[in-house]
Amino acid sequence: MKSKIQNFFKALGPGFIIAAVVLGPGSITVSSKIGATHGYSLLWVIALGAVSMSVYTTMSVRYGVLHEKSLLKTIAEKYGKWFSIAIGVCSFLAALSFQFGNNLGVGMGMKTLTGINEAIWPLIFTPLAIVLVFFTKNLYKALEQIMMVMVIILILAFIINLIFIRPDLEAAAIGFIPSAVSGRDFNEIAALVGTTFVLHNAFFQAYLVQGKGWKLADMHKSIRDTKIGVFLLALISTLVIVTAAATLKPKGISVNSAADMAIQLEMLLGSFAKYIFGFGFMAAAFSSLVVNSVTGGGLLADSMGLGSSMNEKMPKVFTAIILLAGMVIAVFFKGNVIYALIMAQASSILGVPLIAIGLFLVLNSKSIMGKYRNSILQNIMAVIGFILISALVYFMYGKLIGYLTI
Repeated sequence: MKSKIQNFFKALGPGFIIAAVVLGPGSITVSSKIGATHGYSLLWVIALGAVSMSVYTTMSVRYGVLHEKSLLKTIAEKYGKWFSIAIGVCSFLAALSFQFGNNLGVGMGMKTLTGINEAIWPLIFTPLAIVLVFFTKNLYKALEQIMMVMVIILILAFIINLIFIRPDLEAAAIGFIPSAVSGRDFNEIAALVGTTFVLHNAFFQAYLVQGKGWKLADMHKSIRDTKIGVFLLALISTLVIVTAAATLKPKGISVNSAADMAIQLEMLLGSFAKYIFGFGFMAAAFSSLVVNSVTGGGLLADSMGLGSSMNEKMPKVFTAIILLAGMVIAVFFKGNVIYALIMAQASSILGVPLIAIGLFLVLNSKSIMGKYRNSILQNIMAVIGFILISALVYFMYGKLIGYLTI
């Protein structure tokens, strides 16, 4: 029995990294705010986003175990260098939008713990992240181990808390049935989709699988790992919404700080909830900060033919650029932090339709994928996911244009 459990965890890895990078401060903030505001009614959005994420992530995995050549290099050779660079730039910009939120999350978490202004902390944690990226010998292995621990801790904390708060399970079940929403809620819906359906991370799964060393013989194992990772990220977002719906909404508490979100854990942790949540929020932000920058930096470098491995020089240089840019924006930001986290999460989806198209074309190419190309059902699911993300991009584009013309 013990050996079976050990073998199970040895077979996991890239899926946990994806779960951890998506489960950053923006994800926790958005889920908390939606639970506090809408109760259980938007749980169906997570389910829809998770199914779409699973479809595109497993597509990426199938490519990764079949080929040693990187995904963007294949796209450059098959469809043109411009297409590869465009995807790399979109991934880089999506990572930048997340990075702003990750830095704010580190600051919020540390302010909750210490009372020191949140603008100070990115100046401390960003250099730490750069040291980790440049001086860790096997960056993939280090990330895998750190992220696995982070995800397990988050899940256990919220599951144990649910035992104490006893949420309305019937209302939660009804929340998974799609319902009508108003236009004023679209910011939060777009952000909620952004917490589960993150295409540049789905795309990067091919690189993580290659970094793990998995081959064709490991396809079943790698797909299982990926689905577990997507399930876990959806589970944590669901747990946060359910917890917020059961604890914050009945009290009429709106989420304006990490301390407000920490009220969710008071049934379990009492007066220590504020500090435990602050630490967890900071840790989630820092883990996402590191992996998100590695993803965006790695994809941009590979799109330009400058290296695809996390251990090569130029991916690390671009990673450092993302880290530093996110730090600078966060340090000088003066607005509402909670609203900024939601907008950063929502705006991250603007460039992703192009990423979806690239992955879709590769996975439907007989010359590239052979008998492992997409089935009709997989294509139907991929198109549904593409329509979902494109509709939200159209909405967010209109919102951002509106802000620019005010």
